[in-house]
Amino acid sequence: MSTNTMSFALPQALRDYVDHRVRSGQYGNTSEYLRELIRRDQEEQAKKRLRELIAEGLESGEARPLTPQVRAQLKAQALGSRR
Repeated sequence: MSTNTMSFALPQALRDYVDHRVRSGQYGNTSEYLRELIRRDQEEQAKKRLRELIAEGLESGEARPLTPQVRAQLKAQALGSRR
């Protein structure tokens, strides 16, 4: 894993909070704590996107049988969206 350094300013109250979280022993250092926060945010964003897709599917109309033709069409759409 390559690492890149990122610098940013925090108000003292936030810096104190981060330091407290690290001192609690749950995190080895500030970077570890911030990486964990970013991972959690990524997970939350993925969950949000999944909820949006589910809602979109539910609102898209009545269900239709999953025939081989429909399956092929859905597969073509999915593969096309990756390109």
